[in-house]
Amino acid sequence: MIRLGTPEDLDRLLEITQACGKHLRDQGIDQWDENYPDVSSLQGDISTGTLYVYEEDESPLGLVVLNELQDEEYGSIDWSTSESDRNLIVHRLGVDPNFQGRGIARKLMDFAESFAKSKGFAAIRLDTFTQNPRNQRFYENRGYTKLGEVYLKYKKEHRYICYELCFN
Repeated sequence: MIRLGTPEDLDRLLEITQACGKHLRDQGIDQWDENYPDVSSLQGDISTGTLYVYEEDESPLGLVVLNELQDEEYGSIDWSTSESDRNLIVHRLGVDPNFQGRGIARKLMDFAESFAKSKGFAAIRLDTFTQNPRNQRFYENRGYTKLGEVYLKYKKEHRYICYELCFN
């Protein structure tokens, strides 16, 4: 089941994001570290009603944040949709490493895409780390188009690939 995150989920969601960060670093992928995503980011996502939780047996196993806030660096990308269009931005997609490989990320993205369509968004935009080929394949296999790369202000040593899925 996918539902809005609540303040009661915060500790478990922090556990998930920290476990994801460690799992990535163990693979040599320095995408999420000990400081990101942090408690205040997750609290903000919950308070704005933009954090969604995938749960089984009342236990959160994954999360995704869906909003219209894009990093300023996205401005250098030649997006397929215009800036006057409403575009949904995907942030912080993560699944507890103990439950990866069970289709939970796919279910969260199915939800994001259905949500975007039902709310009249023109497209979904997101980025993923250039050092994370698994994520790149995941989005490309879902039909996302690679539109360019940016350096994000909080991770300057490697680029992030910007992807878009249009609904028109």
